[in-house]
Formats: sequence, C-alpha cells, structure tokens
Amino acid sequence: MESSGEKQREFKEPVEIRGRDGNFINALCTSVILPNRIQYRLLMIGLLQRVTHAEVRVADRQVGAIETGLLVLVGVERGDSEAQADRLLERLCTYRVFPDAEGRMNRSLQDIRGQLLLVSQFTLAADTRSGTRPGFSPAAAPDEGRRLFDYLVERARVRLGAVQTGEFGASMQVSLTNDGPVTFWLQVPPEGSGKG
Repeated sequence: MESSGEKQREFKEPVEIRGRDGNFINALCTSVILPNRIQYRLLMIGLLQRVTHAEVRVADRQVGAIETGLLVLVGVERGDSEAQADRLLERLCTYRVFPDAEGRMNRSLQDIRGQLLLVSQFTLAADTRSGTRPGFSPAAAPDEGRRLFDYLVERARVRLGAVQTGEFGASMQVSLTNDGPVTFWLQVPPEGSGKG
C-alpha cells in the first residue's frame, strides 16, 4: 500500500531471470518503483512443451488429453488483459517448435495441425526471489485468473477448433511425454512495449 504522499511510478525494462533449468531468461518486466523498494511484475506466462501425448486427470476422471501437439501451462498475473491473452495465443499457434523435413524447428502448431492442451497453473506467477517458500502476490485473483483463462480457451477454440483443457482451480494430475525434450517459457509484455 502507498502511504500518503507516496507516488508510484511504473516503467518497463529488460531484466534477467534464472529459469528452473538454471539458464537465464531475458524478459521484459514492468517495474513499480516505490520509495526504498523496487517490485518487478512479470506478465502473462505460457510454459509450452512439445508432446507426443499429454493428459490431465482430476481424481479418477480424465478431463483433457491430446496426442502430438503442445501442452501449455498458463499463468495469469495481476494486470494481465485480453490483449495479452490474444498475443499469447498468437505466439502459441505460430511459434516454430516442430521439426521440418531436415529436423530443424521450423514448423508451428498450425503448420502441423497439432493439438493443444491448456492448463491453468497459478504457481507460474510465484515470487521465488528469496526465502524457501514461494509468494503468490503477483498472481491474479482467482476470479480474474479464471476469466482470462476462459477467454484464452474460447479464443483458441475459435482459431483451432477442438482445444483440450484442465479444470480451473482443481487439484490436477498432469502427465506427458515431452518430445525432445522441448520446453519454452513465453511471456507476453504489455501493449506498446515493442517486445514479445
């Protein structure tokens, strides 16, 4: 919370973040500057994995499954919007992660007419910069997260036809066969940033 007289200033700048695999990821972040502290906010996240099979179960019930295509874990953060969901979908459909005839990653999900499985995962938005317990203040509130995730799914179905999903807010078991392995972390910055 801002105290009286504090003025919040927001700007965008590139930062380096260490991914779970230990490699550094260059990302454009929104920085909120308040007196004596800087708070970084990453924006809508899609962790995509190229798969030959993936499925989601809730208890003993299968709720979604695909064969060749992309499993995408989606993290929605505070301040995300439909514009970022649209841009994330565009990148998921056209990102070239599938091999061509020479084995190079030159083909997209659309090119191969692959399948898409979208699974909401708020833990992608966790703040893990310090301590031994993640903080979830960057994550969108549940109602807003559900609204934007549902919007992304709806737009994906308009574009691709059948799209499989997990179950928002449920305890899910996700299994997959990662082909490669090939995994990419996509982040969609705000409109007008010139990045993403």
